[in-house]
Amino acid sequence: MGDITQALRTAQSGLLVNQQALNTVSNNIANVNTPGYSKKVVNFENVAVAGVPAGVKISSVMRQLDEGLLKTLRIENGELATFTGKEDTYQRLQELFGAPGENTSISHLLEKFGEASELLAVNPDQTLEAAEFVRRAEDLIVKIQGMSESIQDLRLQADQKITDVVSQINTITSKIDQLNDDIISNSTVSRDVTDLRDQRDLELDKLSKLVDIRYFYRSDGDVVVFTSGGRTLVDTVPPVLSHVGAASLTPTSTHAEGDINGIYVGTAIESNDMTDEVREGELKALIDLRDTVLTDLQSQLDELTAELRDSVNQVHNRGTSFPGVQSATGTRNFIKPGTQTIKLDNTNGVDDVAIILFDSTGDQSAATTLNTIMDSSVYGADLASHGTWTITEVATALQSWLQANASSSSTATINTDGKLQIDLNTTTLNLAFRDETATANGSTAADAEIAFDSNGDGNIDETVSGFSSFFGLNDFFVDNLADNVYESSVLESSFTSTAATLTFHDATTLGTGTPLGGATLTIAAGSSLADMATSITNTVTNITATVVPDGSGSRLRLSHDNGSSFTVTQAAGNTLLTTGTSMHVADVRVSSTLAVRSDIASAPSRIATGMPQYDTSIGASGQYYMSVADDTIAQQMAAVFSTGNVFDTSGGLPAMTSTFAEYASSILANNANLAGVNERQAESQTSLTESLQFKSDSVRGVNLDEEMANLIVFEQSFAAAARVISVIQNMMETLERAIS
Repeated sequence: MGDITQALRTAQSGLLVNQQALNTVSNNIANVNTPGYSKKVVNFENVAVAGVPAGVKISSVMRQLDEGLLKTLRIENGELATFTGKEDTYQRLQELFGAPGENTSISHLLEKFGEASELLAVNPDQTLEAAEFVRRAEDLIVKIQGMSESIQDLRLQADQKITDVVSQINTITSKIDQLNDDIISNSTVSRDVTDLRDQRDLELDKLSKLVDIRYFYRSDGDVVVFTSGGRTLVDTVPPVLSHVGAASLTPTSTHAEGDINGIYVGTAIESNDMTDEVREGELKALIDLRDTVLTDLQSQLDELTAELRDSVNQVHNRGTSFPGVQSATGTRNFIKPGTQTIKLDNTNGVDDVAIILFDSTGDQSAATTLNTIMDSSVYGADLASHGTWTITEVATALQSWLQANASSSSTATINTDGKLQIDLNTTTLNLAFRDETATANGSTAADAEIAFDSNGDGNIDETVSGFSSFFGLNDFFVDNLADNVYESSVLESSFTSTAATLTFHDATTLGTGTPLGGATLTIAAGSSLADMATSITNTVTNITATVVPDGSGSRLRLSHDNGSSFTVTQAAGNTLLTTGTSMHVADVRVSSTLAVRSDIASAPSRIATGMPQYDTSIGASGQYYMSVADDTIAQQMAAVFSTGNVFDTSGGLPAMTSTFAEYASSILANNANLAGVNERQAESQTSLTESLQFKSDSVRGVNLDEEMANLIVFEQSFAAAARVISVIQNMMETLERAIS
């Protein structure tokens, strides 16, 4: 009887085990097309009681997959998302900026601007050519500003998408954490958790496409997820990621400067910012676009725009419109004109600036030189020849001479914006300046050397070519930007400084003897850019210094916290700012603010096409005159577009000498090349991930042929076990009848 009972129990175990195996096969078949589902395999184990066979049981239900292959696939999926996440933006840039040969491209518009300058040089006295020159300039500016605006819009969109991705990551990590809990709790009571593991794997797959993840399993089935930089995303209590998107972005807005919020893991403090640690995934693509790809493009555009502004303005300031001007306002801002000084030709002491008044026909009414009036007891209080003169003294002497020779109501003052403003207040005379190599009337025309001491400490901080150019009295392009941001040239990561003593001033401290921060700042030799930035920020009041990535290098950027203009100078003999870092008023944001000077835009006849000329046969010993058909300056402006200009390293483009149109083509070509490289990398990565995905699916996927074969085997086993039970049941009934 005992043997029959044991046989019944053994057959029953076979029945139950094959029933569960059939259920597993059924589940495999039902989920053949379910994403993330892995084939389940039933493992059998024989049962023995006191060494006697007692049937069978299911030892485990396992998922059929290759964990090592899955880890590799997730890493490669993250790499793929890094490339594909940039494709839409690159495509939009291509559409917005165009190819070099397209009529709407910036290079084409520069060529048209250059052609307009050539036509103006041929017909400097024609209204149509002047109007066309202005129109082409404005077309170019509209394009440049549109490009800059588009760049910032795309950066803002990338930043907003980062907020969305961070939200998705939080949702996924929360699900993984909940699945961890479910797996552990069900495992403790020996329930099947393979489907829960599949669900968790699906979430890991999603997460790997958003951010670079690495993970490991604990013995209880719990999974711990972290980034390749070591930031924990899922553990016992997963941290919450946060990123507050920007409301707007400008060319000066960077994550490095703190203008853009970080991506924080847990508490929003600097040490928890993972922005610069992300290596893969859609999050990496968005960070690259916002902080590298688009900022590099902006840097290239600003370099082009600033060089165009400076080159055209340099030439335009050498001349004047016929027969001169009756009012002029400079563009250079002086934060303390009573303290800041200039010297005229600090190198040789011979350059001078002719100051000439013309009547309406272009004939000379009066003439003198800058050095003459400054060295005169009548106009300049008998100041030293060729300087040193404060900006206020120059304005005062000029006003005195104009009042004596143009109109008693003539003014030359530093206005409330800190700019030199000249008004003749007469309609009968016109003013013009001409830089010359000597004081004698009619000396050779050449840009005068203006040595500027921006903080009045006796050391020359900047040397500018041209008197009118120094003050910006006849700029063609204006940007109306304050001198509140300075930056270095692009420097290598290995850069170390020379020893230097720096002094910072704004309008509140210049002339007081006490600089911002209360004292000068000493930069130790061998300091890195990061060391310099930290020292300046921590020591100098209201000045923030940061290291900003630019192409393959970085810039040291200084900005005034209140947006005020300021100066940064170095002690005599120091070379850190001049040759070490090439520190200068930043060109960043110029492309978004550049404009044709408003009076020229409304009246193109005010373009400076000629300059004062000197004729020894006029009068007793010669006089200056203006000619309406003089093309001297127009010819020089045409040459600006046809000759090579020196462009600095910017946004990944190397330093080069090229025409403006060629440099613009380089910007477009570089952008197209980056888009092409990204596309090829995406294609290559797609092939790799598809191959890995196929291998993984081959292992973990459900094969219907195999399942049908298993179905037959388990069905037959189930039927055989049922038959055994039926036979034993008949034997039991026969035994009962025999006994009874």
